[in-house]
Amino acid sequence: MLLDLPFPIAGPLPLWRTVFAWFALTPLLAALLRMDFTRRRRWVLGWSFAAGWLTGALWFGANCYWVYDTMHLYGGMDRPMAVVCLLAFSLYLGFWFGVFALALALVRRAMVGGRFAWVSVAAIPFLWVGIEFALARIPEFPWDLLGYSQVDNPLLMRLAPWTGVYGVSFVVAAANTMLTSRLLPNSSRRGLFGTHLKVSEYLGLSVMGFGLVLLMVQIRPDSPAASTTAVLVQPNLDVDKDDVWVGPQWDQHIAQFTHLAGSTCPPKEFMGIPEMGAAPVKINPVDCWWSPRPNLVVWPESPAPFRDADPRFQSAMASITQADKAPMIVGAIGMDLEPGGQPYQIYNSAVVVAQDGHFVGRYDKIHLVPFGEFVPFRRLLFFIRQVAQSSGDTSIGAARKVFRIAPPAGTGDSQAHRYGVFICYESVFGDEVRQFARLGAEVFVNTSDDGWYGDTSAPWQHLNMARMRAIENRRWILRDTNNGVTAAIDPYGTVRQSIPRHEVGALAARYGFNSELTFYTVHGDWVGWICAIFALALTGWAVRALLYR
Repeated sequence: MLLDLPFPIAGPLPLWRTVFAWFALTPLLAALLRMDFTRRRRWVLGWSFAAGWLTGALWFGANCYWVYDTMHLYGGMDRPMAVVCLLAFSLYLGFWFGVFALALALVRRAMVGGRFAWVSVAAIPFLWVGIEFALARIPEFPWDLLGYSQVDNPLLMRLAPWTGVYGVSFVVAAANTMLTSRLLPNSSRRGLFGTHLKVSEYLGLSVMGFGLVLLMVQIRPDSPAASTTAVLVQPNLDVDKDDVWVGPQWDQHIAQFTHLAGSTCPPKEFMGIPEMGAAPVKINPVDCWWSPRPNLVVWPESPAPFRDADPRFQSAMASITQADKAPMIVGAIGMDLEPGGQPYQIYNSAVVVAQDGHFVGRYDKIHLVPFGEFVPFRRLLFFIRQVAQSSGDTSIGAARKVFRIAPPAGTGDSQAHRYGVFICYESVFGDEVRQFARLGAEVFVNTSDDGWYGDTSAPWQHLNMARMRAIENRRWILRDTNNGVTAAIDPYGTVRQSIPRHEVGALAARYGFNSELTFYTVHGDWVGWICAIFALALTGWAVRALLYR
């Protein structure tokens, strides 16, 4: 329960709730560290694993309760099967918390009574981050890692451009470890640390904390200047309907798209997040009249029947760009004919259209959503299509691409800029998003359809993870969604502008460009790798020591 509080639950996360992250792990850690290895050797490993697994299963069930809504309301599952799906999901991911607890128990048991018993406690942050790193690589679901809880902490976010989210998780886990060791009874602490109580509590963790404070305590620079404008269209289409758009429907929707694409001064524009009480921007009608053309128009991932091979779609996009004199990035279905005239391969794509109407290129989504866009272990899980009507069969994109897009005349910018586009679920993988910056992207465009989550906490959780990508790479992010949260995020993770969810509208988003590379952009998840290697080595040593004892 404590671990769920520092993350969005039913809306945006209030800043005061982030404090819970600093002691949310203490109940689990205290339970594991108070185990008496000298008297209960037979059951301690199994009990530790069960305690960790139960904690993880309960947390994933509470944090990702929206899985039920997604599967039942939009996946076509009946209620019992949706419940079973949520339980299976929670148990599978909670298993990794059990692995963390078991690894800690193995290390403690191997070192109990020795001179270096304190090392088992100092290793906790490494073991925790190692498990978070494994979640991103094996089940491929690094959702709401501990570090994301601090995305609004300007002091701690000084670390992210150096270490990524894993460095932030490490600091928060270390703080939980220190607090837990102080809360344990004296008798438990003596058994825990042996004769090295002062060394373990004050020397190791205090030196680490002092070094981090020296690194982080710097004057935060002013908010980066925004030099140009993009129009982010929020169509608010119903994901539960089959949008065919036959005849007049097509013309009506394209006319609406054309209108929204030209909305450089929408009536409702907020500085910050409207749902958190942000005030609307006061737009001067004269300024609006003389506002420059946007550098870009974006249409999000959505259920719109846009297929890049459809001549009707190509003609409509060309007419919109030519009318607005602005290039576009449009969420669409990419279609490639297989060799030999076989059926098309289908991709979740973003199509780039130049201001003169010709198609520049297409980015095909690489990291697909399990069970949403493809079925893993298809032969083993053959029954999925019988219980989930919407389980997809999407092909994996071949390469990450950066698009060089020239601004239209009249924007005050004569230089072409490089844009990196990533789609929906890809935003939770920091090591993948940074590749766009390494390829030269000066700004990120994140298109998404969060309508599949329903009116739950997931869109807000998704937003915070996208904000971390902006901080790690020091890039503006233009986040365009089907039904919210559509926002402009600055390089420090601040939501500078957004519009309310569940409304048809367009955001005239101000943003800028940056070509500098952060340490994290260049080197990636180096903290995660170090923690994972150390955790594996230490656990392997503990297993070997127990086998030969």
